[in-house]
Amino acid sequence: MNAHKRYEIFARLRAENPHPKTELNWTTPFELLTAVLLSAQATDVGVNKATARLFPAANTPQAILDLGLDGLKAHIRTIGLYNTKAENLMKTCRLLVEKHGGEVPRTRKALEALPGVGRKTANVILNTAFGMPTIAVDTHIFRVANRTGMAPGKNVVEVEQKLLRHVPAEFKRDAHHWLILHGRYTCIARRPRCGSCVIEDLCDYSHKTEPH
Repeated sequence: MNAHKRYEIFARLRAENPHPKTELNWTTPFELLTAVLLSAQATDVGVNKATARLFPAANTPQAILDLGLDGLKAHIRTIGLYNTKAENLMKTCRLLVEKHGGEVPRTRKALEALPGVGRKTANVILNTAFGMPTIAVDTHIFRVANRTGMAPGKNVVEVEQKLLRHVPAEFKRDAHHWLILHGRYTCIARRPRCGSCVIEDLCDYSHKTEPH
């Protein structure tokens, strides 16, 4: 894998999907933060169903606090691990109200200080809500980066650092979404859909599958 190939990979992904975006439904940074916190070990479809119930009732930190823990759980009980997620979200809302005037902070350090928010979630918020060129590495991006040879690494931090180093600047803001969507729908875990992949000829994967 070299710089020319990496550029061409992202040029093709951009041509196929010029304006990629998250499949989570949100309209404010707090709604996005809430959706991402709820999304661990859950599908975006499942989270969207829950937030479609929750957000009309409460879509600010203070409104969530006013719901109370039991009220919040009632809105999100269809999501896995909803008890733990509800507790973390309540703690996060309290911190946002007490320390940040009810607003989602724009720094990694402040985001990672929120309960349930790790490096990956902070990267999603910084990138998707605030347009910063961060790359959140989830299981899909980890797989695509290693399988293609674009940014191989033993762990998510190593892959993230390599992507930040190697992704051309003009693609960096949208790289997270292109890679996650590519991993979710084309470069899938068990049997990648190489025959319908727009970057197959640029990929270093040695076990490419035939078209179905």
